[in-house]
Amino acid sequence: MGGVPGRRIPADYAVSGRRAVRVTLVAAAGFYLFRYGLDRPVAATYALFAAVALGGLAKIPGTGRQRAATVLRLLPVCWLLVVVGTYLSVRTWSAVVGMLAVGFALAFAAVGGPRPAGAAPGLQLLYILPSFPPYAPGTLGERLIGTTTGLVLFIAAEALIFPEPSPPSYRERAAHAVRTAAHGATLLAAPPYALTDRDIRAAWEAGWCLRSLTVPEAERPAGAGMRDRALAHTGLATRTLLSRLAQLPAAPCGQPGPEVTAVLQAVARLATATAECLGGGPSSVEPYEDLVKARAHLSAVSAGPAPAGTPAPGTARPPDLPPAVLRRHADVLEIADAAFAMATAADLAVHGRHAAIEAARGRFWYAGTWAPVLWWHRLRGHTGRRSVCFQNAARIALALTAARLVAGVDTLPHGFWATLATLTLTRTTMDETWDTIRRALAGTLAGALVTAAALSLAGTDTAVYAVVLPVWMLFAFTVGPVKGVGWAQGLFTVLVALVFAQLAPPTWRLAEVRVLNVLVGSAIGAVFGLLAWPRGAHDELRHATAELLRRAAEIVVATGAAVAGGGAVTAPSGVPGHHSLQRAVILAESAYAQFQSEPAPFGGAPRRPAPRSVDWQATLMAGHHTLWGSERLLAPPLTGLGSVAADSVSGLGDRVAGRMLLISAALDPGSDTPTGRIPLIDPELVGSVTEPPGAPCLYYATESWLDSLVTDLTRIARSGPEHGPGPYPS
Repeated sequence: MGGVPGRRIPADYAVSGRRAVRVTLVAAAGFYLFRYGLDRPVAATYALFAAVALGGLAKIPGTGRQRAATVLRLLPVCWLLVVVGTYLSVRTWSAVVGMLAVGFALAFAAVGGPRPAGAAPGLQLLYILPSFPPYAPGTLGERLIGTTTGLVLFIAAEALIFPEPSPPSYRERAAHAVRTAAHGATLLAAPPYALTDRDIRAAWEAGWCLRSLTVPEAERPAGAGMRDRALAHTGLATRTLLSRLAQLPAAPCGQPGPEVTAVLQAVARLATATAECLGGGPSSVEPYEDLVKARAHLSAVSAGPAPAGTPAPGTARPPDLPPAVLRRHADVLEIADAAFAMATAADLAVHGRHAAIEAARGRFWYAGTWAPVLWWHRLRGHTGRRSVCFQNAARIALALTAARLVAGVDTLPHGFWATLATLTLTRTTMDETWDTIRRALAGTLAGALVTAAALSLAGTDTAVYAVVLPVWMLFAFTVGPVKGVGWAQGLFTVLVALVFAQLAPPTWRLAEVRVLNVLVGSAIGAVFGLLAWPRGAHDELRHATAELLRRAAEIVVATGAAVAGGGAVTAPSGVPGHHSLQRAVILAESAYAQFQSEPAPFGGAPRRPAPRSVDWQATLMAGHHTLWGSERLLAPPLTGLGSVAADSVSGLGDRVAGRMLLISAALDPGSDTPTGRIPLIDPELVGSVTEPPGAPCLYYATESWLDSLVTDLTRIARSGPEHGPGPYPS
């Protein structure tokens, strides 16, 4: 007879189950130790809710060991929150002011990356708990002991129970992509001097693996420090390098020339050394210097611009080099510049202040800057109503403050539950908030009925609640995260009743109070969800990307004018001149990150929707490419192009900027924007330009930069998610 085939536990339940075991063991151990072992009900309450806050409510990304390390670093913050909450709770006005300030600060900490953002809800709970009755500053010692015990046990459980394998780090992903770039450069430097379709696909896949959407949250370099910024810069430069290699046109007559071959070989060596550096090896100084020399020689041969720190060759075009060769030389110089950026950023990411490669202050403005200054830059960049981080912090802080005011003025029984409901049910969009509240109220009502029946049957027999609590907790934390907010609220309603029934004589009216508090908290969350930026990142992303393209268009026009005039026209160069575009990129990236986590609207189309096929990532890349190309082309000295070439470059820059403005208007149209169909992309935008006779290589370098921007613009308008990935890895 055959046995019954085993059935595997679904992956979602397996993940939530492992987490539920850890939280249940810690919460039950701390609660029972203080409640029944030491007869310290206050410490028991704080031990349990500390574990629930950081283990159940918080969504700290990463493996168990990574979460344990994060909570360990947050211990002083948790102590401070309990102390401040305890002393400010004695008066309603001080508790309300404290809720506003602390609530905003904790929510705004999301600008620091996924870990602070994930920990924020749990930290909010640790502050909310002491902000409500009993107002007993004399019990602060017990509160701190219970909180510390719960968190220490939670740290140990996360690190030791059900250890999880660590995914590849971002440095490992970047190293793999860099090795792919080295392989591609090697192939392009040897016969037949071309990449096969398989190589191009491998380059695209390597670049795709560095996109934030494909990287686990805990591994994303999203911090404000120099190393995180440099590691993110490494990924961006590597993706650009892969893109340039995949798009390098074939050499005229099949022969690339010794200078081009030397540059590509130097790029391959530098990429190989950079991959070793990312693995913990030394700085790639020698290969970097070799590429500097090879690039300078190619620039001299084609009379193009030299990189910063190298002798500047002339700009007269050699008569024996046809335009096709000069255009390919410009593309190879773009490859070299991307390799320079990649190697410099990787050195900073690995070695920090001890990096051996000198970083240009324009592109790598953060190199050598103290961490507090970098954090100030990050905070200042998100201070304003156009930042989704600021919007979310303001929304949740105002909602929590209103809940605390209602609980204090109306002496709402168990007002802590109302504030907790506001915290857990308020979402970034009104549609999502309403759907969440609807499900939560249904679940809470069902849980209240179960609670009333259980309290009526068990009465004051605390032994029953003590036995049922860990079993129910394990069930609640396993099923709730998988089934959704309705189940979670219903199960949690029964859970809190089982806890408070062991702290005070229970009655069935406890279920009634729970429903009332959730109803109050839901109403407050709905009101602020409606009044404070009700569409979340959906509208803000359109506005932010449109603003990014408008700023980029300004820089394109100014850069083209400066290149055409030989520097006679003042154009933005370096950090001071590019602040507006850099800030636009920051705001667009944060809006895009939130947009990825939000569901589509349930109903009510926006007034003027953006095009359906939008590759938002390509918009961000267009901003970065605009910055990089402008800084490179404006590196002194600029000697001019000649009248014909200057007119051609200025006209081409104006046309590219015009397309940027058209797309920005399509993404975020105003009330008076024309509604007629306007072709957003001109396929012949660059190819239709009449080539000026005798143009220097600086002309082709500028044209190559503008051509890359046109490619980005094409992907923005044509390569939405439903069309699949674009033709190159950016």
